[in-house]
Amino acid sequence: MLIRIVKLTFKPENIASFERIFEESKNGILAFEGCNMVELYQDINNSNIFFTYSFWDAESHLNNYRNSDFFKGVWGNTKKLFSDKPEAWSVTKIQSTNPS
Repeated sequence: MLIRIVKLTFKPENIASFERIFEESKNGILAFEGCNMVELYQDINNSNIFFTYSFWDAESHLNNYRNSDFFKGVWGNTKKLFSDKPEAWSVTKIQSTNPS
């Protein structure tokens, strides 16, 4: 399993527009083969910083999504709203601990 983490920093006046784009796009992202979950987080100290976490069966599935017309449309609309360069990481889980 691959987890894609993307840090997005928006102009404060664009936060509502981004939240609308995410709400309208999340089911489309989930519809891609190999996508198991999409989550959105907001920084508790800087409300204009968001993180998306998407969970993929394999890097090839993520790449199929990233090369799609759907992604290009969503990303094209989203990047107009940024106040800083986005950052992204593809990671795998090494360990998880849950209380019993």
